[in-house]
Amino acid sequence: MKLSYNVEQDMKIVVIGATGTVGKAVVAALEDRHQVLRVGHSNGSERVDIASEDSVRALFERIGQVDAIVVTSGNLHFGPLSETTPEQFRKGIDSKLMGQVNVALIGQHYLRRGGSITLTSGIVADEPIAQGFNATTVNAAVEGFARAVAVDASGAFRINVVSPTMLTESQDVFGPFFPGFIPQPGAVVAQAYVRSIEGPQTGRIYKVF
Repeated sequence: MKLSYNVEQDMKIVVIGATGTVGKAVVAALEDRHQVLRVGHSNGSERVDIASEDSVRALFERIGQVDAIVVTSGNLHFGPLSETTPEQFRKGIDSKLMGQVNVALIGQHYLRRGGSITLTSGIVADEPIAQGFNATTVNAAVEGFARAVAVDASGAFRINVVSPTMLTESQDVFGPFFPGFIPQPGAVVAQAYVRSIEGPQTGRIYKVF
């Protein structure tokens, strides 16, 4: 018996964070068969501040309905525990956590039925590193949010999270913070996003370690 699974071609996909290292890899993995809208904070065909509800809402008003939403952006705070202030800690909460929550809660209303949302966490959700407690907290929260949303969104849209390790392309900059970790090329990490967008699963955390 011959099995087949038809992937919808030429989907309209918005990639928020498209000018970053992960975002560029995701765009490269999708653009040969889909319409990809590149969105950045200060660069890209469209601009958005994901920490601002008004900015996110304005973005979707401009671009209209889409088949898939991908977020690969969000800032975090790294620093010694004894020197970190609540204000500094909020950097990750307001940006990478609430920024992605903003995109998901607002973007759901611009998704065609059966569309998908893919958020980004990171390996430190499972493997904390020195001075990365803000990142561990935020990434774990992003994953919990997506798993819970998948329950309520069942049948309307799919939502998943990609949790990548350090990228090979970023090793020169971040390598000292990840001793003993095995980096992965951006092209490999990008395939987890492809799986989330083009596959059937929801509520999943795709770990690329």
